[in-house]
Parts: sequence; C-alpha cells; structure tokens
Amino acid sequence: MSLSGKKIWIDVEQPKTAIMFNSLFKKLNNEGVNLLITARDYDSTFHILDDQDIDYIKVGAHGGQKLDEKLKYHIERLNDLLPLVKEFAPDHFITFTSVEGVRIAYGLKIPSIGYNDEPRNVPVCKLVFPFIDNIITPNCIPKEWYIQLYADPKKIIRYNGIDEIAWLHEFKPNPEILNEFDLEKGKYIIMRTEPSAACYFIDKLDPNETSLSRIFPPLINKFPEYKFFLLVRNEKQEKFLKNKLKSHYQNKNLIITRYLPKLVDLCFYSGLVISGGGTIVRESSLLNIPSIEFFPGETAPQEHFLSNNGFPLEHIRDVDRIVSRSIEILEKSPSEGRFTMSFRDKIKNFENPNQICLNYVKINIR
Repeated sequence: MSLSGKKIWIDVEQPKTAIMFNSLFKKLNNEGVNLLITARDYDSTFHILDDQDIDYIKVGAHGGQKLDEKLKYHIERLNDLLPLVKEFAPDHFITFTSVEGVRIAYGLKIPSIGYNDEPRNVPVCKLVFPFIDNIITPNCIPKEWYIQLYADPKKIIRYNGIDEIAWLHEFKPNPEILNEFDLEKGKYIIMRTEPSAACYFIDKLDPNETSLSRIFPPLINKFPEYKFFLLVRNEKQEKFLKNKLKSHYQNKNLIITRYLPKLVDLCFYSGLVISGGGTIVRESSLLNIPSIEFFPGETAPQEHFLSNNGFPLEHIRDVDRIVSRSIEILEKSPSEGRFTMSFRDKIKNFENPNQICLNYVKINIR
C-alpha cells in the first residue's frame, strides 16, 4: 500500500531513538507521509534532532531518578501530548518505547508499532507491551523475555540483527571530523557514563555517580598524548566528574561534555570506546572499533550476538580489569580493517529494523 498522504505520529523519547529514527524519517518523507514528530527533553535528544535538521515539537521532559518525579512528569506529558495528537489525527503511531505515546495511541485507537531491545528495563516494558499493537525485537533476545512482560506473542516481530544496524546500514564516515576536533586517527578515546537516571539503574547508582572517575586517571597517565572525551548524561554527572578529576581538568586533552556532535564519525576514528551503557559500544563495535562495556549487570544478548559474529566488544565490570584491558588494546597496532568501509560488508549480512518497520506499516496502515 502507498503511504502517500498518510499521517504518521512518531514520539522520540531518548537519544537512541533520535539517532535510530533519522533514516526512518527520510524513508517516510520519501513515501510522501505527513509526519508529526514529538520529542521529550532527555539527555542529548534535542541536540541530536537539531543537528539532523528534524522538524519536531518539544513536549515534556524526563522525570529524573525519583519515582514520584517520574510519575509527575509522565502525567504532565500525557496532558501536553493529547491535544496535539487529537488535532493531528494520525493513521499510525511509531515509537521506540514511549510510555506516553503508547498509552495515548491505545486510548485513541491509533494503530501502533514499536521497537524494543531492552527487556531489562522492566518498568517501561510492563507499561508498553500490553498496549502496543506490534513490537519489533531482535532474534538474539529470547522471545520469552517479552512474553513474561505481557507482550502478546502473536504481535512480536522478530529480525536477524540488532537495533544499531538501523543507522549504520548506510553510514559513511566523514574524515573532516578529525580536523574539526584537531584529532589524530586512533589517538583518542571516547568514554560514556552509565545511564544512572534510568528505571533499571535505581538502587544501583546515585544519580551523579560514574565509574569513569576511576577508569580515566590511570589511562591518561599511561597515554598522556591521547585525547579523552568523557561524555556525561546529565548535569549532576558532569559536576561529579569535574570535582573528582579536578587535578586533570586543566589538561587540554580532557574534554568533559554532555553532547558531542557527529558522534558516530568520532567513534569510527577513535582508538577505543568505553561505556557504562550499551548503545554506543554496540555501534562502535559494529564499526570494527575495540569497545568495552561496563554496564553493572549481566552481559546482554546483543553483546553476545556481536561477540559471536566477530565484532570487537567486551563486557568487563571490574575497574582494574577495564584499565588493564584498555592498555592492552591501545598498545597494539590497529587490526586489519580498521578505519575502512569493511564494516559495511559484515553489517549487510543482517536485517535493518527500520526497513522492517516501514514494510509492516505499509501493509497494515488503515
């Protein structure tokens, strides 16, 4: 079925969604779709949408780590979204895991489809799965995990791959990023803090904490000529790190920031990526970049998928081991295939979830 003239609402609730859906926005625009894009103020979501020149409406914010604040902001965002959606009257709703978006789509009987690769986020999944019409999930994550969180097994769409393939399928690195930041290929490190305000991090970390305060010092002492980008998720983490690393803060090779433009380009030419969350290290390993995740939990199925398919991703939780393994990686010469387009040949062996979503909507839109 042609989508020309159809109205589709997309809610962008987090940075990953903003990155992942950029190619989907383009595909839908090429189909002649009338789009309503709403977005929540969380982490770098607005920055990413702005850098991509996406036309969107800002609606609501993330509630932080406290449960009562999460609920308060959820209620406020429902109230703000409802009149926009009623006026637009969409034919279909697309989301990643927007709780407010799914609830409104269900209440207004708008057909819906979403993606989910994080059933570890139990509170959000329990609020989304019972009400969404269809959910796109990677084969590598057991289907039973979704069913246990009230997803209808008949409405689960499976695919061979992981979400990050959606935006790397057509990615072409731009070497100009090296000049913009005065960087040498392979001579800098990108580090990302843990998502300490997320539902599944409550009781694991204080909102301001990050293990980067212990990982970074020995590495810059060992590699003082390298540049280090420490990418934080919120103001509290930024203040925490600046205080903990105040003896290093005047070092021109240390950059602590809440946002980095053209992050995928920066990852591609880096020597190593280290992160307390999954998304950035999954995409960096897909680009053939040595990557270490220190998420304080069990290794996720997506990480097993990447390792089993030869992508350079390791999950290490012990700080001393992270440091020693990082040194081992950086002291070696770059492996064959680094800084080339060879990653695309490997990625083409897997399915693109954005294309699966587009095909499904074209068949099922009313």
